[in-house]
Amino acid sequence: MAGTSVAVVSYVINNGPRPVAEATRQRVLDAIRLSGYRPNGVARALAMGSTKTYGLIVPNIGNPFVASMAHVLLQESLNHGHVMLLGDAGDDRRRELELIHGLLNRQVDGLFYNSVDRHPYIDVIQASNTPFVMLDRVEPQPGVSMLRVDERQAAFQVTAHLLEHGYRQVGIISGPLEMLNAQDRIQGWRDALTAHKVPVDEALIFPASYSRQGGYEAAQRMLAGAGAPRALFASNEGQALGAIRAFAEQGIRVPQDVALVCFNGTDQSAFHVPTLTTVRQPLQDMARCAIAMLQNWDGEAKLHEFPHYLEIGESCGCLPQAKQNATTI
Repeated sequence: MAGTSVAVVSYVINNGPRPVAEATRQRVLDAIRLSGYRPNGVARALAMGSTKTYGLIVPNIGNPFVASMAHVLLQESLNHGHVMLLGDAGDDRRRELELIHGLLNRQVDGLFYNSVDRHPYIDVIQASNTPFVMLDRVEPQPGVSMLRVDERQAAFQVTAHLLEHGYRQVGIISGPLEMLNAQDRIQGWRDALTAHKVPVDEALIFPASYSRQGGYEAAQRMLAGAGAPRALFASNEGQALGAIRAFAEQGIRVPQDVALVCFNGTDQSAFHVPTLTTVRQPLQDMARCAIAMLQNWDGEAKLHEFPHYLEIGESCGCLPQAKQNATTI
């Protein structure tokens, strides 16, 4: 239709590598418009050895922190000319494995992987020779690259913040006990209590799923037992919101009756009443680093650790105007 060679059409569609006269270029574009032509992505992938796609596997996109991480990764991948395919495991290990196989079968150029639990299917990915980056802590292994913050240290700092208010009864809503990140956060909680010479009361550990429902049910268990502690560390934002709901149903106020802090806050933390004091992660920087790790993949394990920061809100009992400040920790 355009009266040109296939090569000239390719130069127009791909903006090179050779220049095309403007009149010829316009004829090609007119022919594309009239015919509805679209390049064959499968054929292009075979020719180029790249599908220009990344895969992202997450435990549950309903978790606000996971959704925030997925959003910045998607935007950053688009900045580098890649489409992101999302796999939501719905907290189901079997579905997670199906998603891994599905994305590998689509020949994605790389995977970002946050597993449902502490037993990720690393061997399956490694057998495919597909570059991948873990987005959560796993046991160090050859060829396994990872992004992380020091969650034990973050849990220490946020628990210490409550102790510095003068509270001596500080509980924790942890994640599921078999998960490494839950173990890290519990240990950081213990470290802070020990450093402030406060006895560690294991009865104040309330394991729960990383969800609003999990936080709600954990708070109900507290209230059905010895009652809510004077201060509480929730291991993620969803748990904090669920706990506040359970407390409110019993007329228990945050922070007047229970001071509360949480981990992995998102932008939602600043719009809750009360605003949440929370540990935040530098998601934009982490996304840029994750993309760079895939682009420069050489099969060697790499670990990139990022600083976290404490965003002060009202839920811990700090003055409302303090919410304008963020303390790097």
